[in-house]
Amino acid sequence: MADHAVNKDGHASLTDRFEEHRPRLRAVAHRLLGSFGSADDAVREAEQRLGRTGPEHTDEDDVDPGRRPTAAVARVCLDRLRARESQREDPWNPWGAAEPGRSVDPEERELLEFLDTLTPAERVAFVLHDMFEVPFEEIAPVVERTPAAARQLAARARRRMQGTEEMPEPDLAHQREVVVAVRDASRAGEADALLALLDPDAVLRADPEAIRNGATTAHGAQAVAARLAERAGSARVALVDGAAGLVSPTGTAASVLTFTVLDARVTAVDILMDTVHLHRLELEFLPD
Repeated sequence: MADHAVNKDGHASLTDRFEEHRPRLRAVAHRLLGSFGSADDAVREAEQRLGRTGPEHTDEDDVDPGRRPTAAVARVCLDRLRARESQREDPWNPWGAAEPGRSVDPEERELLEFLDTLTPAERVAFVLHDMFEVPFEEIAPVVERTPAAARQLAARARRRMQGTEEMPEPDLAHQREVVVAVRDASRAGEADALLALLDPDAVLRADPEAIRNGATTAHGAQAVAARLAERAGSARVALVDGAAGLVSPTGTAASVLTFTVLDARVTAVDILMDTVHLHRLELEFLPD
């Protein structure tokens, strides 16, 4: 093992702790961001942040010297994932620009494509816990949730991996109640009521046809609420393939809004306008 510099108390320096754990930190950042170039940037930024703001050594570092570096890297990645969600127009494709000289393993591609379907907080909780065995008590402050809520984020991601998360709320009446409340709050301009119905990390996605017709994607309750206020107020409630949704007029076309409702909050909204796809949907308008 290489010799490490120590501070006046005989502890390894923060820089050396980062260097010792760099392979693991890089692996965490790669799973969160999808490319090794972005991972290296995130690890460097985390090292700089922690060097500026954190004490050189704490008693907890004696128990787990990699804890603070891992948390710092995860926070940087979470910030970058949130920025990516708020800026991108289309679903992010991590394979749009392959890294030079590096072949893509099909299983790795499938994993990263799955990870990209998660919200930033879900991705961080799932990757840290399920792939790197970080306890939820340490994940909680990174995603700014309680340990129980962090556990729920990872479980939600796990259900999605198993193909069950996107199923409608088992209680259709309850799901319809939430969707109607979203429509009514949008119609009445009740911003606080609308925000209360959205998960803090809610996402709004749009198919290419919707984007061509002026729809924009959004991430975070505030941004999603603003987009919904523009569309949901004039919408009609309908069953969309058996799940509660909204059908909103958009010029000469119509857009269908589908909702993922978990724990009484909307976690995802999809705006669909592709006519080929819409023709495959079973729509049944419901009385207000």
